[in-house]
Amino acid sequence: MESSATHTIVEALTKAIVEHRLHPGTKLAEQKLADHFGVSRTLVRQALFQLSQNRLIRLEPARGAFVAAPSVAESRQVFAVRRMLESEMTRAFIREVTPSKIKALKDHIAREGQAVAKGDVTGRTELLGDFHVRMAELMGNQVLAQLLGELISRCALITLMYQSASAAAHSNDEHQEIVKALAAKDEALAVRLMNEHLLHVEQNLTFDRKLPTNDISMALS
Repeated sequence: MESSATHTIVEALTKAIVEHRLHPGTKLAEQKLADHFGVSRTLVRQALFQLSQNRLIRLEPARGAFVAAPSVAESRQVFAVRRMLESEMTRAFIREVTPSKIKALKDHIAREGQAVAKGDVTGRTELLGDFHVRMAELMGNQVLAQLLGELISRCALITLMYQSASAAAHSNDEHQEIVKALAAKDEALAVRLMNEHLLHVEQNLTFDRKLPTNDISMALS
């Protein structure tokens, strides 16, 4: 019962943030949320902790919880580091590519495509980011997978908030092209496609969205 209530709160707040109904920097008052969902503050606290793990909110000691507000500069830096890391990862992947690894990536891309087609914003964002972590996992490099996972979660909120549906569909197409180059063991092409893909994701973020509300009950209704 407790976990399903927590899950409901996490889902509702994620949706409100993703759909631009809650503004970055909004304070999420525990009591207001407890009243809105008809649950204890303990359950609200658990949900807020989960959201902080996903970097969607930040918890400040003695001040409370706030919708995260990653800056454009931070986003640019994250993408710069990702391009450095993922160029080398692409080279290394090609050196040990196998048909089963290509099949695993193609299966993943099919799931991305389904999420994009369904308009599942949270699902597609997660899957599009996980494609990169999946490459590291298939190489058996857990350190790289963990590092990439952390970097991707840092730009997940930015992508969630500022990536359009057409840009998400474009990312899915680009993943397909990258996998074709990997399967063909064309290192130069695969590295170029990966770099261009990460640049496109960054360039396609729209930072001029309509300002969402600071009112929690309005945002959740």
